[in-house]
Amino acid sequence: MQTALHIGCAAGFSGDRTDGASAVVDTLIARGGGTLIFETLAERTLALAQLARDRDPQAGYEPLLDELVGPVLGRCVAHGIRIVSNFGAANPAGAARRIAQLAREQGLPAPRIAVIEGDALDAPHQRALLRERLGASFYDSLDIVSATAYLGAGQIAQALQAGAQIVVAGRVADPSLAVGPALAHFGWSLDDWDRLGRATIAGHLLECGLQVTGGYFCVPGLKEVPDLHAAGYPVLSLQADGAMEIGKADGTGGCVDLRTVKEQLLYEVHDPARYLTPDVVADLSQARAVQTGPDRVQVHGVRGHPRPDELKVNLCHRGGWLAEAEISYAGLQAEARARLAGEIVRKRIGPALALRLDLIGVTSVLDDDAGSLAAARGPGDARDVRLRVAASHADRALAERVLREVTALYTCGPAGGGGVRTALRPRLNMVSCTIAREAVPARWTMLD
Repeated sequence: MQTALHIGCAAGFSGDRTDGASAVVDTLIARGGGTLIFETLAERTLALAQLARDRDPQAGYEPLLDELVGPVLGRCVAHGIRIVSNFGAANPAGAARRIAQLAREQGLPAPRIAVIEGDALDAPHQRALLRERLGASFYDSLDIVSATAYLGAGQIAQALQAGAQIVVAGRVADPSLAVGPALAHFGWSLDDWDRLGRATIAGHLLECGLQVTGGYFCVPGLKEVPDLHAAGYPVLSLQADGAMEIGKADGTGGCVDLRTVKEQLLYEVHDPARYLTPDVVADLSQARAVQTGPDRVQVHGVRGHPRPDELKVNLCHRGGWLAEAEISYAGLQAEARARLAGEIVRKRIGPALALRLDLIGVTSVLDDDAGSLAAARGPGDARDVRLRVAASHADRALAERVLREVTALYTCGPAGGGGVRTALRPRLNMVSCTIAREAVPARWTMLD
């Protein structure tokens, strides 16, 4: 009988905490080994990585790679814990070389590192397919930064079966980081849909890190979570039939219960009966969660259906410039002064540029770009207000005018404004489509 596969996740996005992997690795060691995954790509993260690689050909992978991997690399190598991650972003080979260098710097035996590529759709025939899919006129209007397909778990499994200790990928689907190790560990076939469906949901539970252990779940007074400052990252045990039990790193804060698990099960799932991934169409419409102990929940009832014929593609393109500026007003007539300041900027900019005005402390998050909620609310007497002015435009010079106008409020009035902060940054927009699986020849190689 095959032993369970233990998988821990120590990052849920690029920019996540970097100190969570140690407790996860300790827990995996206590359970006899397993796989450590880091999920560090969001939809636009890879485009930002591509811009970084354009500036420096050696860059383009996860900027926190050293902090994520360095502290646990030695223990993972010593205890046979495999590392699987998409932190290769736009430069998987560069990330692999950096990990190899970290191993040398730490005096470790050279680990076997596999690199997965093929997600970047840069070939002329691939771009032609995207142009056809999106429409020639629309496609030709875009200043494209990156076009990437979501790869599945097949190459991860192959690399692990070939002896890779570390697998570095770019854009693979988040759950595939867990499906790949499961395929390699249990030897499942690529059309064992029910087991693949269950492994996919296991990966879905893990992929966002602390979300399933209480982080994004917590609401003080409504959904309390103990020791949230020290919440542990998730660890899941997967059986040969796909049965799963999720918990968290030993000796950490946070919680894993029916509520946290159900919230994560439904996270970003539009149709529970058809959760589309490159590996399988997972069906969690009949899933049920069972609390089996403190911080332990089993999930049953997941099924799987044949995988889609096409792969999802994210195409990121330059979207002009985003200008943001803020200034604070406090005390007597603070809200009235903030409203007047916003109108001054609007009138001075004129109709050439649509502005968004937010009264932080009065109404901001819940309002729309036109300020409908603030207008309907009418003048109030808030005494601590921060005005935010934002605009997006293809013309950098016009966007910069917004920043200058807000800065000028210091002395041009109304009275008492202070604490100006301004920022101008290029904006990335994204459009998604699908492409035939056959047009995306994924591959893996072992780093020398």
